[in-house]
Amino acid sequence: MTNSERYFEQSKELIPGGVNSPVRAFGSVSATPVFIERGDGAYLFDVDGNQYIDYVGSWGPLILGHNNPQIFEAIVAAAKKGVSFGAATQSELTMARLLTELTGIEMVRMVNSGTEAVMSALRVARGFTQKDKIIKFEGCYHGHSDSMLTKAGSGALTYSNPDSAGVTKAVARDTLVARYNDIQSVVELFAQNQNEIAAIIVEPVAANMGVVLPSLEFLKTLRTLCDENNCLLIFDEVITGFRLGIGGAQAFFGVQADLVTYGKIIGAGMPVGAYGGRRDIMACVSPVGAVYQAGTLSGNPVAMAAGITQLTILREHPEIYTHIETLCTTLADGLRSIIKEYNIEATVANIGSLCCLFLGKERYTKFFKGMLARGIYLAPSQYEALFIGFAHTAEDIEKTITSAKACLEEIK
Repeated sequence: MTNSERYFEQSKELIPGGVNSPVRAFGSVSATPVFIERGDGAYLFDVDGNQYIDYVGSWGPLILGHNNPQIFEAIVAAAKKGVSFGAATQSELTMARLLTELTGIEMVRMVNSGTEAVMSALRVARGFTQKDKIIKFEGCYHGHSDSMLTKAGSGALTYSNPDSAGVTKAVARDTLVARYNDIQSVVELFAQNQNEIAAIIVEPVAANMGVVLPSLEFLKTLRTLCDENNCLLIFDEVITGFRLGIGGAQAFFGVQADLVTYGKIIGAGMPVGAYGGRRDIMACVSPVGAVYQAGTLSGNPVAMAAGITQLTILREHPEIYTHIETLCTTLADGLRSIIKEYNIEATVANIGSLCCLFLGKERYTKFFKGMLARGIYLAPSQYEALFIGFAHTAEDIEKTITSAKACLEEIK
């Protein structure tokens, strides 16, 4: 029995499913989770001494790699002054300035996760518009707050049913589900719920059902529909923020949202998030306005120090984006070449530093295990993206393509 297997058996006695987030259980790939001991640059090292090229990157935020020296130094320096105050700090102001300058939002509030950012942004949207209903898109993931854990009922244009036990039908009833990249499904929801919709929330690039690219017309028309129907457009940039470029999806696609949510990338992987947008909307937030939202750890000084360092590096070195986009394109093209050569029914999608090889669940399980055995750490889910970081090298990409070819040859 490996150390990972032993730790997993012990964990299952004390933690539901043995993990603190479901995907870590490796259930969808029928495997035992790998227990990680440390990370360095583009690599992970498990408790059994195995080394992997990491394409998860803590689910996206480690754009500069594991244990970046500058970020590490900033964390240590901040921690020496105290790890939590529950009070205002200058670092919060510095982070707010950075975020507003880089993204075009006018005001921002720090929170502790992407889930909390989305939950808060939805509350603000409802408070600002004095409407109750939200449109989301089937397959888009916005964290585990109650109103976002919904799926389509008999069809994508109906009220949603709860996707999780513990979510009431009353909560789910105010969440309407449309089809991604399908404007007509959105138009029909507006027609069926006139003057009741507070906001549309969307992943500008849907990165939790594979990597599904939006049509530019889709995003621009969402903007128009929101303006025409007096509701807000919310971009969930927990994945795309600072991934598609320093200005995120708003700058990449040239579409300005009313509210934007961010996750752990603004803390270089530490537990942090933020939501922000137009000044008049954010003025609704307590203590200025009537929409209540609070958090003792919001704006945590250690997380702020890490995030300020990462965002500053990204702003000062635009060549980072050129590097990671080039590597991502090389990887995507390499995978496309393999599936064409072997005539495999599969798709490869990529944008910026996000990539996804979609094989289907059964074949992905075999592919995942084969890649892991060859020292390539992928997401233990067919529906997640590969994240390319600045620490990855051309040699890493070449090894990954070579490994993928060997795996795909075995399962073709």
